[in-house]
Amino acid sequence: MRTGSEPTTARSALRMRFWLSVWGVVWTVAGTVAFALAGHPGWALACGLLWLVVTVDLVIVLRHIRQGPHYQPGRDVPPYDPPQSRRS
Repeated sequence: MRTGSEPTTARSALRMRFWLSVWGVVWTVAGTVAFALAGHPGWALACGLLWLVVTVDLVIVLRHIRQGPHYQPGRDVPPYDPPQSRRS
């Protein structure tokens, strides 16, 4: 029986993060193009940098999804004891 404070069915929200990254790529591409065509190079550069950040995040999320599930201890493995705090 687990006695720790961690949830036993915790899952990462990678699929939600994937779709949020796709949404971010769409909007940052649109913003970059729109600001570039409107003659605002500063805003186009800002959107372009944000596009780079969102694309890197999307690649990392896809990598983690492709790695698949990692080992998680079963119910028969007890949780680690919390570290003992030292008082002076």
